[in-house]
Amino acid sequence: MSALNKAKGFKKSKSGTYLSMAGTAFGALGVAKQIKKARAEQDTLRLIDATVSAVAIVTGLAILYRELKRLGDDDVLLG
Repeated sequence: MSALNKAKGFKKSKSGTYLSMAGTAFGALGVAKQIKKARAEQDTLRLIDATVSAVAIVTGLAILYRELKRLGDDDVLLG
């Protein structure tokens, strides 16, 4: 398998999925700050926006977790 094919398959590997999960979780920090600021300013619209973003992050992590379970032993980088 060439290096280019391995690089293309990285996103569908366990390592790539873990990296995606970390990036998604890192985005949660920004959302937490946004929620805190919206509460302090009593800005309902920003609070709703932050809440929707938080739900999207949770959904994204759930999808990545499911993908990680599906990969199992079929890791692209190992085979």
